[in-house]
Amino acid sequence: MIEKYAAKITIIVAVYNGSRTLSRCIKSINLQSYPNTELIIIDGGSSDGSVKIIEENSERIAYWESKRDRGIYHAWNKALFHATGNWICFLGSDDYFWENDVLEKMIPTLGFAKEKDIRLVYGRIALINNMGEVQNILGMPWEKSFSILSHQMPPHPGLMHHAQIFKDNGLFDESFRIAGDYEFLLRELKTRDAMFVEDVIVAGIQYGGISSNIANLIRLISEDISARKKHGLNLITTQTAKYYSNMFYNSIIHKIFKRVNAHHRLNC
Repeated sequence: MIEKYAAKITIIVAVYNGSRTLSRCIKSINLQSYPNTELIIIDGGSSDGSVKIIEENSERIAYWESKRDRGIYHAWNKALFHATGNWICFLGSDDYFWENDVLEKMIPTLGFAKEKDIRLVYGRIALINNMGEVQNILGMPWEKSFSILSHQMPPHPGLMHHAQIFKDNGLFDESFRIAGDYEFLLRELKTRDAMFVEDVIVAGIQYGGISSNIANLIRLISEDISARKKHGLNLITTQTAKYYSNMFYNSIIHKIFKRVNAHHRLNC
């Protein structure tokens, strides 16, 4: 049963040449049992059939466009101008809601978070390979695992942002090409907490993307350090050194999944 707290949830999908997985992403949104949602899709000028998929689903899309843009954070910022939800969730075109009742399960915690003036709510995410097999489940309570000092943040795909965050903290910084989501979360979580929904896997996240490329991974780390510097945080600690080491290990051995979707982080 849907709780009395009936917030409107905006789901934003940025895509560039993502026809291979976009239908799955859209289907997982359209099948959600929670009715008070809207979908916004920003396409970066795809040439692979993504636009056709969007057009075929246009009746279920509140707003969409297909124009060349400056990267994923520009795409997200454009989408935010059209968002009317109380809560906003970002999915990559190769991500998808794990079950049909994910949003319905999240609603009670969103209501509780609102009462506690917490503006970020997240659950677990499933890392899957190209065969659709689960490789790992990520996500732990904020107070146990995620902190500014240890560098780590709640997984961004499927993370619920209260709309007021963008009014208070501004939009994504487009000077970042890969770590703009990390920098944005730093603005909120330097002084506030996030809330974890333990029993919900929010989204399936596919391995691959630019983080499997060592050069791009180096750029990601460089931008993370720049984000920390921007916010007056220690650039390298024991925890962050371990975090970066694990990232390199995973990129070489496991081809780690993208931190931002396979949209055009580097497409400009």
